[in-house]
Formats: sequence, C-alpha cells, structure tokens
Amino acid sequence: MNIQARSVPPLSRETLQARIDAIPRVQLAHLPTPLERCPRLSEALGGPEIWMKRDDCTGLAFGGNKTRQLEFLFAEALEQGADTIVTGAGSQSNWCRQTTAAAARLGLKAVLILAHSIKGPLLQGNLLLDHLLGAEVTIVPGEDLQQLPPLLEAKVAALRQEGRKPYLMNPFGLSTLSLAAVAYVHALLELDAQLEQCGKEADYIYMAGANITPAGMAVGVKALGRHTRVVGITPIRWKEDRATDIARIATATAQRLKLDFTLTPEEIINDDRYVGERYGIMTPACQEALKLVARTEGIILDPVYTGKAMAGLIDHIRQGRIQSNETVVFLHTGGTPALFAYADDLALA
Repeated sequence: MNIQARSVPPLSRETLQARIDAIPRVQLAHLPTPLERCPRLSEALGGPEIWMKRDDCTGLAFGGNKTRQLEFLFAEALEQGADTIVTGAGSQSNWCRQTTAAAARLGLKAVLILAHSIKGPLLQGNLLLDHLLGAEVTIVPGEDLQQLPPLLEAKVAALRQEGRKPYLMNPFGLSTLSLAAVAYVHALLELDAQLEQCGKEADYIYMAGANITPAGMAVGVKALGRHTRVVGITPIRWKEDRATDIARIATATAQRLKLDFTLTPEEIINDDRYVGERYGIMTPACQEALKLVARTEGIILDPVYTGKAMAGLIDHIRQGRIQSNETVVFLHTGGTPALFAYADDLALA
C-alpha cells in the first residue's frame, strides 16, 4: 500500500517548510537528530538495509519524540498566557516526563494526572524524573488512559478557581493531537533531506506509534509525493481502530498546513499484533529486539514502545514482507528512561 496516492501535485521541501514555519513554535529540541546506518543489525537479519533516525537524541530530559511535538504545543500555551500545563497518561509516560521538562525550562508549572498502569507509583524511570523535574503528580487507579480527560478537565477548572491560567494538553483532543503532529511533518522533511544527502530512498519508515507520530509522518510523505510506506507498530489497543484515528489526526494536521488533501484509513498502515498481553507488558519478542539492537549497534531501545516496534520490524523481515534489497528507516522515538522501571522484566540476570 503506497501512502503517497494523491490527486494534487507534490510540494517541494521548501514550500512545505514554509507552511510549517507559519505555525508558532518554541525551540526545545536538538535538531536535526542523527540518521545512522545499522550495518550489523542489517547483517544479523539478512538484510534489508536498516537506518535509524535517532529521535531519542532530541536532548530534553533524555530526549524522545515528544520534545518535537511540545515545541508547537508550548508555543500555543505561551501565546495564551498560560502559567500551568495540565496533562496526563500512564505512570511511566514519556509524554509527561518531557512535558514536565519543557515546563521547567520555560518557567511553567506542570500538573500531571497519571493512570496507575502496570508500574503504578514505583519511583523509577519516567515517574522518578517527573518528581525530580518538579511536577505535581496525582496517580489514579486503573490502566485505561481514556478515563483521564474528565479528570484533566476538572483539574483545569479547579486551577482556574485558584486564579491560575492552565493550558490543557488533552492526550485525546484532536486540536492537541493535530498541532503536535505538525512536528512529525517537519521530522519527515528533515529525514527526507538526510536521505538525499546519503543517496538513499526509504522504501519503509517503521516506528512505534498509535496516533501523533505516524499521522505527521504520513502527512509529510504524502505532501512530498514520496513512495515510502509509513508503518506504525502500535504499543496499545484502544476502542477505535488505529487507522481510523490516525487518518483523522493526519487530515486535521494537513488542514493546519493548508494542504489540499485528506488521508483515509485505507492509506494508513498500523499493526497491533505486537502489543502482547496489553500495553506496558513486555513480550519475549520485545526482549529479543532490545538485546539484538543493543548487542549489534550499541543502541538502547525501550520496553514499551521502540522495543515492540523493532520486534514488529524483525518479524516482518523474517516473514519476507520486506525484501533484502530494500531500505528501511527505523524511527527511534526514545523512551529509554522506562528501562530502569523494567529491570526485573528484562530477565538479564
């Protein structure tokens, strides 16, 4: 399935960059992030040629893909005069760790409402960093992240009563998601230029992603008219089909950039077969992927997102879905602090 199917001419990188530059943004990330060839990993898997886009190197509090996204969201928050950021996710959330770090850098208060999830109040990994960075943290029972929006909205109302000026980063709000996804249209532009410098064209871009990141990448690929297939390996199952949700976010993102197209679920490739038992629980395939990448390339993946995405890529290669003469870019979206909360799960002793 080619994501680039379109009825309008492709844009140049310069034109698309100008559309992105029209949207307010604050600088938080170290960009561009490196694009590295992974020859020993490619050899271990018998081809294809694998490259890794190192968005674990964005720099803010151990880095990760969220830092790019927060550049646009914090710009909006500052424009609105916010003094407090309210958001939530699971207790080992990369999103919340990077949000808290960005708030600290910009002189704002971070208020987090976290679902207990698998690791609960274990003061390790991302939750440890949330506290170190100064977040106000409330952990609520349950694992379903979709329970959080009403709690976040109630917290925003309470803060307003106290005279604060809160900005809500709703993890399920289309406005939040589509604005954040602009960051990965920009990341696709950055990657496209790097591939050109290397004399390469990517047949596939693989990533962990359930919404924002694959949506932005899909918009970028379609806007430039590239033949690359964007493949998301989702780490979580939600009630709504991922392709439907990602296509809706991508279409809203395209509208923000004044692009004359929409994306349909049929254009989105998202594979949920590597989640395992449920979100946040490691699988044997994830363990294998973590060890293989660490021991061939010296690159550390995480146990919740990139480890499962790499497990999906490895399985797709072994199934013959990707040919040995093709080129794959794996987007490393970060998340490595969570490793320290999963020490027992790694079974390394």
